[in-house]
Amino acid sequence: MWFSKDYPKDKGLYGLFNDSFPPIIDGVTLTVENYARWISHRGNTPCIVTPWNPEIVPSPYHVMRFLSLPIQNRQPYRYGYPKLDPYIWRRLRNTDFKIVHAHCPFSSGRLAVYVKKHQGIPLIGTFHSKYKSDLQHSFRHFPFCVPIIMKRILNFFNACDEVWIPQPQVEETVRKYGYKGHLTVVENGNDFASLIQEDVKSYKLKAKKRLGFKEDEFHLLFVGQHIWEKGLKLIIDTLEELKPAGNIRMDFIGHGYAMQEMEKIIEEKGLNPIIKFNGLITDRAKLSDFYAASDLFFFPSLYDNAPLVVREAAAMGTPSLLLKGSTASEVIADEINGYLVNDNKREIASLIRLLDKEREKLTDTGIRARNSLVRSWEDIVDEVLDRYNTAIKTYSRSR
Repeated sequence: MWFSKDYPKDKGLYGLFNDSFPPIIDGVTLTVENYARWISHRGNTPCIVTPWNPEIVPSPYHVMRFLSLPIQNRQPYRYGYPKLDPYIWRRLRNTDFKIVHAHCPFSSGRLAVYVKKHQGIPLIGTFHSKYKSDLQHSFRHFPFCVPIIMKRILNFFNACDEVWIPQPQVEETVRKYGYKGHLTVVENGNDFASLIQEDVKSYKLKAKKRLGFKEDEFHLLFVGQHIWEKGLKLIIDTLEELKPAGNIRMDFIGHGYAMQEMEKIIEEKGLNPIIKFNGLITDRAKLSDFYAASDLFFFPSLYDNAPLVVREAAAMGTPSLLLKGSTASEVIADEINGYLVNDNKREIASLIRLLDKEREKLTDTGIRARNSLVRSWEDIVDEVLDRYNTAIKTYSRSR
């Protein structure tokens, strides 16, 4: 059953609305989980509102789920259908929210707008993704649907009392979508921030041993959805250029619609010996070891806004290689706390060969990435709660 007649009886809940939650794991899910964890640690009560999933993962927080169906071309994601759920509306009306924060403009976002209007409380909306790119892929056979849904997305953000973005350059995308209101930058945090309590180089060597990595090998890492929009074709083409080097290895972590096609291309190019698909790793300790044991995080995505994975890699002393001009690259100073390259497989392969020969410089870059890009979720959510309280007071005075 996707519904329950029970609803939280606590007063003054902090509503966190998102279209994904465990068992689905992505950057936005991790954001919502860490918001909930630290809001709870600060003596407040969070309530997550999210589509139902047949695989129920126990949660220490209130989780209110509503009717959903799978998205066939974006497994394991699901699309919520609250209009067909006769229970969710009553449950929301009978839940005492203090403020609602929507991390997605789709079904959960529309429910957040409903709560705002029904209970007369402030609504925060965070712009996490390049939604138009997702829609263009999902509706590639029905392109006329894209502008219709984009209009709904704009209507959602216009209904918010505050719109947050995770880093300044995301404003460019938001403005292209037509939003003209004020934007507030609220960064993402990192739950790996305090893992390394010793010399970074020593920690990374220990992680290599735990994973069985050879010290003379140069390990590249990609973590994220396996979708072509994230630059996966460029990664494969670059690895083909690097293949003669002999000591290059590449780990992919995640899943997505492009996996089968990726595997086919990799086999055709004879790259199987240097590439390993590790699937989705939900064990955060194991994932942190992959970040630490890798020499370079290879993330040539033009799709992402402010990817958590770049900061996660930095927390483990691993610098990222990103494309010049990408939104994700805004936080990177070339050769200082990471590396910026053009969309050119030969240029990228040449840089990787050079970094393989300059391991000490690479280690120093990783340390600077760690010092400049990493903030704990505890620190971030303290800021978030201050902003929530200000929004609640401002909204109350304006009514």
